[in-house]
Amino acid sequence: MPVKHHLSKWIQAAIAGLALWFSSFPAGAADNSALPDWGGVWERYEGNGGMFDVSTTKPADGRAGTAGVRQFPPLTQEWEKKYLATLERVANGRLPDPLSICGTPAGYPRLLALPDVYEFIVRPEEFWIITENGPNIMRVYTDGREHPHPDDLWPTFTGDSIGHWEGAQLVFSTISMIGEKHTILDRSGLVLSDQARISTRIFETDEGLLRAELVIEDDLALTEPWHVTRHFRRLPPGTRVYDYACAENNRNPITSSGQTLTLGPDGNPIDIVIEED
Repeated sequence: MPVKHHLSKWIQAAIAGLALWFSSFPAGAADNSALPDWGGVWERYEGNGGMFDVSTTKPADGRAGTAGVRQFPPLTQEWEKKYLATLERVANGRLPDPLSICGTPAGYPRLLALPDVYEFIVRPEEFWIITENGPNIMRVYTDGREHPHPDDLWPTFTGDSIGHWEGAQLVFSTISMIGEKHTILDRSGLVLSDQARISTRIFETDEGLLRAELVIEDDLALTEPWHVTRHFRRLPPGTRVYDYACAENNRNPITSSGQTLTLGPDGNPIDIVIEED
């Protein structure tokens, strides 16, 4: 066989092999080389007050679950009344947090305001948010698919998320979240309905922070889109994440009166226990 003809056959085979390799990527998926490096371990930058929307929290240094601390989203009159009633329960120590029932996920978007640390896994076809405070794993599909047909959707803790990359910025939409039935946004007791829709943009700032910009729409709970921004900072290289199950050391049981307790090292409540009405 002439050398030229032999090389031609080899080149054709190589091209066919590359074509097969590229075809293994789902339609719409980004090229690995174009994706940002968000590896390592991250922590929330806004501090440990635990409020979801720190920009509207009053007082500014208030902690979630403390009497008199709230945020100010553009709530409808009906949902403002709901929130005020919940805040009264908080002040009386009677707001049970769903997370106190060990094994219940925080759901989206609350999982962006949790203590402990985060990992952000970037792949061409999917983006994952994994929290050490769990169980919380959120998947964002970036392979070009659409949201399922409404008949094929049902409410889940993190909903259904699809997105795409705009350069080094991830943009995704989330629908079909459980809402007020089983989730709250923080321990001030604020909730959204199961009609909420969230558009999220995540990117790294010039300061090295990971910035998540959320636009929350909810035809039942909000009068206009609610803009919330969260930040995360990368921890030193080599930082490890350790999973744990809160059932192993559940220090926040819920009483029959609906009060969430905090237990001390001796297993006894450090709170003033509210008796059943």
